[in-house]
Amino acid sequence: MLALSFAEVAERLAEGDQDTVLVALGSTEKHGAHIPLGTDSYVTMEVVKRAAKAADVLYSPLVPFGYSPHHMGRHLEGAGTITLRAETYRRIMSDIARSLIFHGFKRVIFVSHHGSNTKPIDEVMRQLRYDTGAFISYYKTPTERDASVIQDLFENPPEETPGWHSSELETSALMATSEGLVNMKRAVEDRAHAPAYMTDEFSKIDGTSTVKFKGSENIWVPMEHHEYCDTAVIGNPFRSNREKGLQMLDRMSEHLASFVQEVRKFDVEVTYSDYPGRA
Repeated sequence: MLALSFAEVAERLAEGDQDTVLVALGSTEKHGAHIPLGTDSYVTMEVVKRAAKAADVLYSPLVPFGYSPHHMGRHLEGAGTITLRAETYRRIMSDIARSLIFHGFKRVIFVSHHGSNTKPIDEVMRQLRYDTGAFISYYKTPTERDASVIQDLFENPPEETPGWHSSELETSALMATSEGLVNMKRAVEDRAHAPAYMTDEFSKIDGTSTVKFKGSENIWVPMEHHEYCDTAVIGNPFRSNREKGLQMLDRMSEHLASFVQEVRKFDVEVTYSDYPGRA
């Protein structure tokens, strides 16, 4: 949408089947030393742009900051992370959606590659639905524990957490996005572990917010990323390559495009579309 004039947006909406829009939510946060802070933003936009082209749907400019307090690192460490507070993040989501609904969009699909962007969203998405009647959803690109769309493309075994932070998926996707974004001379292989302050009764296998205790993983703890991951790498990036990254991006965008096509079939009635506080 950023490159369109208001007249072109209005013309698209007048076509009748163009009331669906993708909203790209990125992040700027500490990753492994071999890939940039904007890794999740780059992957998000690649998937969104490819899916938008395939499904002939409009998409918003990228919001480059997300919910990443656990990636801030130690005070004055220089990790570079920029995080929004949960309340701020929800307000941004709400204002974007309400702006789009005001103009006639009935189906708003938020898209992000950053898993922790899902943590603050339930309240705001429900409120948007209750207040407006619009279809509101959030599409998390296939990664982490929900990587079935691209699972067969991984060469790393499960214990090397190929879909996790700065591992095979993200490194390959960045190789496919643009030259110069990956510096494998800085790459390391690493694993998650329980924070040092915990006892030997606890363990951790990936970047979820839970820890294992006596074989059960039902305990949520607000941990900092550096407490359970020493290098910001969870997995093995060394079997990454550009061809694999292109295949992953294709798969993810095809999946998102298919979702968009199904969403278009939903019967959606917007009951309120004015922008609050517009007086």
